[in-house]
This record gives sequence, structure tokens and C-alpha cells, in this order.
Amino acid sequence: MAFGKKKIRTIGLDVGSRTLKVGELAEAKQGYSLKKFGVIDIEPGLIEDGTIKNPDAVSDFIRKLFKMYKIKETNVVISIGGYSIIVKTITLDTMEEDKLHEQIKSEAESYIPFDVSDVNLDFQIIGENMENPGQMDVLLVAAKKEIVNDYASLIQMAGLNPCVMDVDAFALQNIYEANYDTEEGNVALIDIGASKTTLNIMKGNTSVLIRDVSLGCGQITQQIVTTMGCPLEEAEQMFHGTRPDSIPPKELIEIIGSVIADWCTEIKRALDFFYSTYPGDHIQKIILSGGGANIKDFRELLAEETSSEVEIINPFENFSVGKDFDPSYLERISPQAAICMGLAMRRADDK
Repeated sequence: MAFGKKKIRTIGLDVGSRTLKVGELAEAKQGYSLKKFGVIDIEPGLIEDGTIKNPDAVSDFIRKLFKMYKIKETNVVISIGGYSIIVKTITLDTMEEDKLHEQIKSEAESYIPFDVSDVNLDFQIIGENMENPGQMDVLLVAAKKEIVNDYASLIQMAGLNPCVMDVDAFALQNIYEANYDTEEGNVALIDIGASKTTLNIMKGNTSVLIRDVSLGCGQITQQIVTTMGCPLEEAEQMFHGTRPDSIPPKELIEIIGSVIADWCTEIKRALDFFYSTYPGDHIQKIILSGGGANIKDFRELLAEETSSEVEIINPFENFSVGKDFDPSYLERISPQAAICMGLAMRRADDK
């Protein structure tokens, strides 16, 4: 969903429930070069389940982030996800794109749980359906207008111009395709954020299953709050190890263990749906991003339970990175930067 068509430079802005990430790329002869990347934490409760509860406060944080990292560009690409977004691959009779534009609203009514008058619709023709000659596969995207308008208004409140509104799962796909060999086979891209997990299963360079679930690192901090009877900010410090003496190591291990077991169960459920749709296929690799990717026990358990190779994404792998960036900082921040850098690759005239 583009708000402008002129080819202009843009900034990627990932608006999360606990952090904001901003990234700027310059197009080079052989790919992209990293110009800016920055992160700022925001207070709990300002954004909940993808809904902006306090737009004034969030827009203040956005302005502060741009000022901290001296970003002058005002044209911004953002993304949304969660239950406000429906992404489905549907099969329709083969037709020209112009005709599909005319029919997409009536076709979409059968596939989305929202009133079509309440959503923005977009689509992309994937190609001929391999099992049904005369039919084609189409990627259908429906986004609630209310959420789209809220995020566009938020960016405008911050004094910026919302050029493109993307989908979290597509941003993951963008950054994966820019940095990895898409011919490696079936790959699951999984982003574990603070309150939401985004999953995008790829067959080569085609997305075949996208799912968002309400699981994330916030579950761990909430469990610490319940166990220790402490404020949320203290629980986050305990989880991230800045207050290691505040919770017994055994209790922290048990809390993390129970939460990551739930993550693995939900991920396996999505993978099982993939296997039921594509019997005989196997997911060779799982590429993790988001804050949850840093939890070693989670990576090991997920690899064991899915029989797949599990690794942490490096969204800067094929980017030219200048001497101004600390390599150790980029390595540490890489998992959280994936969606932001996928957005930074977008331009206002992209499909």
C-alpha cells in the first residue's frame, strides 16, 4: 500500500511495542550500503497488540530517534502485522491483472474474516497453479483501514511522510532475499518480537505460508513479574541480565524454559500445517530474528524439535558497512534489525 509513486529516497522505521528501529540504506553498484541504523526503547503500554495507545508519546520517541541519529530524510517506510493483517495465497481462474483489479473485492470476501469495506486490499499474481491448468495463484493482502490510518497518522504527527506501508512478513522476506541464497530449499523465517511472532515459510523465493501469533519475549518478563512481584521495567532488567542478582538463576531458567517450550509448540503447529499442504517437503533451515533469537536454549530446542538447522539472521551480510559502525554492535543488534532493514530496502514506487 503506497502513499506516493514518485521514486524517492526512503527511511525504514520499525515500530515495535517496546523498541523503535530506524535504518537508512544507499543503493550502490553491487547492492546496498548502510548509512544509518539506530534503536530507542519506548515505555511499556504505549503500543499494545499492534494498537497505538498513546500516539503523542510514540511520535515524540520517533522524533527523538531521528534526532539522536541525525537522520534528515523524512520519507518513511513502515510495516504492520498481527491480527489486523490477513495474508493468504488463493487460487483463481487465470485472468489479466487489470480484470483482477476489478474483481478482487468480491473474490476477497470469501477469504477474509473482516468486512471488505473495512480493509485495504492489495494483491500480487504469483503465477500459474501447478496442479490446476487454467488457474493462477494470487497473494492476497487485507489490512484493516483503522490500523493503516492510525500508523500513517502517527508518522505524520512525528513530522514525517508515510510513503509505503508494508507487512512485517514481507520485510523479513526482503532482507532474506538480499542476504541469502534463495535456492537453498524450504526456509522458515521467524521473527520473535516483544509481543508478536511473525512466521514466513519460503519455497525458494516464493512465500507459501505467513502467520502472526501473539507470542514474544514479553511473556518472559510477565512471568518474572508474576514470580517476583516486581514492576515490569525491573523484570526486563532481570531478563536482559542487567540485574542478575535480583532473581535466582534456577527460577529464571525455569521461566524461560516454559515460555520457549510454548514458542516451539506454536511454531511446530505452523510447520505441521505446511507439511500437510506440501507432503514430502522438509524445511531445511529456520532463520530467526527479533529479540527471541538471542536465547540460545530456544535455538537449541527448536532445532531438536523441528529437525531443522537453526541460525540467527544477519541482515547486514551483503551490505557495504562503513568504518563508522562498530562490528560488535552490529553483530549484537542484528536479530532486532531484520524487519527495519527489510523496510529500508523499499522505495515508494515498489509494488
